[in-house]
Amino acid sequence: MHLKSFIQYLYMSKFLSKSQEESIVEAIKEAETETSGEIRVHIERKCKAEDPVGRAKEVFAELEMHETELRNGVIVYVASKDHKVAIWGDEGIHQKVGQEFWEEEVKLLVKYFQAEDHETGLKEVVLQIGHKLKENFPYQSDDIDELSNEISYNKEDDA
Repeated sequence: MHLKSFIQYLYMSKFLSKSQEESIVEAIKEAETETSGEIRVHIERKCKAEDPVGRAKEVFAELEMHETELRNGVIVYVASKDHKVAIWGDEGIHQKVGQEFWEEEVKLLVKYFQAEDHETGLKEVVLQIGHKLKENFPYQSDDIDELSNEISYNKEDDA
């Protein structure tokens, strides 16, 4: 195991176990199978911004999620130590589902997190986002997976 992977493993074992992480990645893959949309989950310890939505937008840009062809990328952002979450959808999907959808998904995520069930919360939200992406951006035969399905982490958390 590479040092970076080992450090991520040690950190995530406190928030998600390796099997929980793998389960969430599988949910992302499942959610994306019938849509051209892209979903990423990003986890870091502390939110670098006052507002988690602002930080989610920053991470969205850092991960180049705005470069999807149909502007239909969605990021689920978690600052585990600060207990902050946000969901940010690019303009293509946001125009279709509106702010109320994102707010409902954040409420669902918070409900599961308050019960210390991070895995189920992330999986449920990812699958529901996938359903909305499927409704609005159905899979086309020439679709390619434009972004990684792996959970991303703040690189500074590795130090």
